[in-house]
Order: sequence, then C-alpha cells, then structure tokens
Amino acid sequence: MIKQSTDVIIIGGGIGGLATALALHDIGLKPRIFEQAKQMKPLGVGINLLPHAVRELTELGLLEKLKATGVALEELRFYTKFGLEIQREARGTKAGYNWPQFAIHRGELQMLLYDAVLARLGNDCVKTGYKAIDVSQDAGKAMVYFQDPTNENNRTQETADLVIAADGIHSLVRQKYYPEEGPLLYAGINLWRGTTRQPAFHTGRTMVLAGTLQTGKMVIYPISPDNEKGETLINWVAEVRTNTYKNNDWNRPGHISDFAHLFDDWKFDWLDVPSMIRNADRINEYPMVDRDPIDRWHFDRLVLLGDAAHPMYSIGANGAGQAILDARTLAGSLKSMDNPMDALKAYEADRLPTTSNVVRANRGEGPDHLLEIVADRAPVPVKTIHDVISQKEIESIGAKYRKITGYDMETLNNRASLVP
Repeated sequence: MIKQSTDVIIIGGGIGGLATALALHDIGLKPRIFEQAKQMKPLGVGINLLPHAVRELTELGLLEKLKATGVALEELRFYTKFGLEIQREARGTKAGYNWPQFAIHRGELQMLLYDAVLARLGNDCVKTGYKAIDVSQDAGKAMVYFQDPTNENNRTQETADLVIAADGIHSLVRQKYYPEEGPLLYAGINLWRGTTRQPAFHTGRTMVLAGTLQTGKMVIYPISPDNEKGETLINWVAEVRTNTYKNNDWNRPGHISDFAHLFDDWKFDWLDVPSMIRNADRINEYPMVDRDPIDRWHFDRLVLLGDAAHPMYSIGANGAGQAILDARTLAGSLKSMDNPMDALKAYEADRLPTTSNVVRANRGEGPDHLLEIVADRAPVPVKTIHDVISQKEIESIGAKYRKITGYDMETLNNRASLVP
C-alpha cells in the first residue's frame, strides 16, 4: 500500500477533484486541493447520478446526505414530440439495483462533497483562488505553478509526490501533454438548461426524455424534495441541432426567444412545457462539446481524472458519474500497490478504455438514440409505438448502453468494491 506520508496535490475542486480527495482520505492520505475559483459556490443546474456512481458515494458514507438533498428517481419515460409514450422503465432500486439513482442540483452535490472534505480533511485542505498555469517534474517530485492569488503578475510553486489533474474540460495539464489537440469538438447541438419551481409531474420521481434534436428535444426531471407547497425544483434541458457555436460556459445566460417557440405545442395532460420554460428561475446556454479519447492519462507523477481525462457529451447521465468512478478506482490502485507510479498506470489501464467507449457511445448510441430512431420512422403521429419499433429493439438500445458505461445491473450488484 502507498505510504500515508505520500504528498498529493489535486488540481481542481469540482465534483471529480472533491470525490478524489474523499477517496484518498478513505485510504489514509491527506491530499491538498487547489481550486481556481475564488470562492466555492453552488453553481450549475441539475445532473443525474446513476447507481454505479451512487455506490461509490455510498461507500464513502454519503448516502444519507444524498437522500436529503436530491430525488431518488424511480422511473424513466420516453415520449415522441406528439406526446406518445415510447417506453417506460424502472430506475435505481425500483429496477433492482442495490443503490438508487439520484437527480440532484450540480452545485448542491459539489457543496455536499466540499463540506465532507472539510469535515474529514480539515478546513485548510482546500485552497481557493489558485489558477494552475504550468506543471513540471523531476526524478523525485512534481511541481505545480499557480498564479499568485494575491498578485496575478507573480506565480507560486507547490511541490508534491503525485499530482492529480481534475481541472476540467479546459485542463491545463492535458494541454501541456497534448499541445496540438486543438479546440473542443462541437456536436452541432446547443443546450438551454433551466430550473423551474412548480408541482411535480407523474410520480414525482420520474425522468422524461422527449422529442428529437431536429425539432426540439427535452430532458426533464425533479432535483429537490417537495416544499411545504407541494412544489419541487424541476430541471429541464432543451436540446436543438444548430450550427451556431458559442464558447462553452456552464453559467452563460440563455435567451428564451432562441428556442422556446419549438415547444409551443408541448402542452400535455401531465406537464405544460411552455409554462415551465416561461417560469424558469434562470436559463443557461451551453454547446454540446467533447474531445476524442487520448491514449495516455499518466505522465510519471502526473495523472488526469474526470473531464480532464475524458470530456464527453452530457448524454446518458455519465459525466459526473465517470469522474466519481475514476476517483475510487485511483484510490483502489493506490491502496493495492506499493509504487505510486505503478498505481497510476493500473488506474489508467482500468479506466481509459471504459471511458473512451462511453465518449464514443454518447456520440450516437446513448439512451437518447431511441428518440431519434422513433422520430425518423414516425415523422407524423402514430396510434401505437409498436407500429414503428418493437419492444425487443427498444430494450436492446438501453441494455447496450448500460453495458458500455458500467451500470449493467447484474455486473454492478455483484462486483467487488473498487477499493479493496
């Protein structure tokens, strides 16, 4: 097992970085986290945590916190843009998993992890306002150079035995080792994300995928427990195929006039979508972007993790989940091996092929692919969905994606812990 005196720096205090800090603390290490933001704030909108990620957070002792903060989803429903139900499937423990599927506000999840890190590692373990500007290493140590938080014209240096780059989709460390990679790859799809406080729909624990990218697609689910008025916070994502590309920034304001007209007719007996859009607390716009998989994550004492290693389309609820799986796999490798560099290689060998497959699957074979198939076969309303697609084909699409991404139920329920 790695020496408990091993000094570890984590670049980035997002979901991946904080989950890694908790996973490393669980095996006896006390990493230091350096975050670019000057203050930790609950930014963003909703995300889903599939059972494979929830298992890891449960083993880190966070299940009750998740229950109190998010919504344990029980079903997923697919609809055409005309309101015809395509498929209904159980989720989480309702489907037979040993762990729930949670819908939760991204910012609240980050703060939940942050609070746990401070409680377990101490209030001094997270340094904010530190923008990484370079890395280097020699035979014995790795060095990270930061813009001085008190004087941006100066830089400071931190030294450690290992450096974990969880610095996101614009990773400095990835750019250092892949300088010719170029800009992010745009899918030709724009997302408008919003949250609306209103009564729940269907069971109150239902996630909906509806429509098609050509004429407007929606992903809708609750992300908070009901308040005293019986209202929940509904997270919704409007996805539209477009050639307009803008710089990706999770918190760039979106304009309702750019997309809302595509959903004017979406007034169903279970949800008034135009009203939901109009009553949003805030709308953000974000392009669907990723990068091609790379063939190496570790560079001696440096290693990539999360979006820095495998930026992927926000399809299939796997972005944050795969980062959490990275964190636990890395901790398991470090616990199992005496040589930390061997552990980084083992972590890469385990996670790189899997996440590369997820990146590729999200480009065309995610669960949303079912909507596009049905839209192509039924451009006008049909009486029954089985006029255009069989139940066997419907189920095979979901099963294939679950296998690729590591949350096949039988495999997940029966495999050993990632941290021995």
